[in-house]
Amino acid sequence: MNTLAPERAGHPASRARPPGPGLAARARRRQTVVAYLFLAPVLLFFAVFLVLPLGFALLLSMSRWSGFDLGDIRPVGPANFTGLFARGSTFLTPVLTNTVLFALGTVVVALAGSVLVATCIDRLRFQGLWRTLYFLPMVTTVVAVGNVWKYMYEPGGLVNGVLNALGLGSVAFLQDPHTALPAVVVVQAWASAGSAILVLTAGLKSIPRSYYEAAELDGAGAVTVFGKITLPLLRPSLLFVCVTQFLTGLQSFALITVMTKGGPGDATAVAALEMYRQAFSYGDWGTASAAAFVLFVVVLLITLVQLWVFRRRGEDA
Repeated sequence: MNTLAPERAGHPASRARPPGPGLAARARRRQTVVAYLFLAPVLLFFAVFLVLPLGFALLLSMSRWSGFDLGDIRPVGPANFTGLFARGSTFLTPVLTNTVLFALGTVVVALAGSVLVATCIDRLRFQGLWRTLYFLPMVTTVVAVGNVWKYMYEPGGLVNGVLNALGLGSVAFLQDPHTALPAVVVVQAWASAGSAILVLTAGLKSIPRSYYEAAELDGAGAVTVFGKITLPLLRPSLLFVCVTQFLTGLQSFALITVMTKGGPGDATAVAALEMYRQAFSYGDWGTASAAAFVLFVVVLLITLVQLWVFRRRGEDA
């Protein structure tokens, strides 16, 4: 008996059948397992070097520990936090105050200088060369930068030499409590301005030139063009620079240690330096960990305020 094979072309049995729900679920599970296998090294690194230290620091912030034997950890509750703000403590004033002032000063000086330099570079030839030159301080070690500027600030250094040539007299920049913090702020802003200049020049490049051409045809001046076109369209880049510069200023440690060691007195003592002192000089790891979490809260709150302010201005523009 001659029968037609069901597998011949055009027969319904030869058409591919869609996988059932069980096969689809197993395929999704396999894909999930493969994805987590690829992510496992990064997740392990994240857990070992961030999550576990963060949890241990939280434990220490509510304990007393000398830093040697884990068996010596003694819970003390919130005593470390209350001790930071107790009467006679120097953490709130001047340490935390200096930290915020240092970070804000870094943002203002670095942002003003970076906007000016980026605007000038945008009008020059060989822009890649200029961006590279301004980025060089970023790849120089902080110790080298701090030592060079420390010698420049000396009474016989370059800065005072220029002031004397102008007839203004010498200034004890790093020895005077009133000028030490602003002097280090200038160095911090100068050293970190390279990345800000790169971001801002990229932001300037993204602004359509047709806007400037239209403003020129309308007879708008340079100040009007900068205030009405450049700054509003540069807002995302400015937000990024503000947040990153502020975080850099709050976490500054090496530069202040090299240039002033927190002095004269406590004029340049900042939170990172105080945490180092409490942990490694005084052996009080609990107070150091509590100070770290206070600084974390301060950083988080000020960053949220910055994001809120820029978002509101963006909506109003």
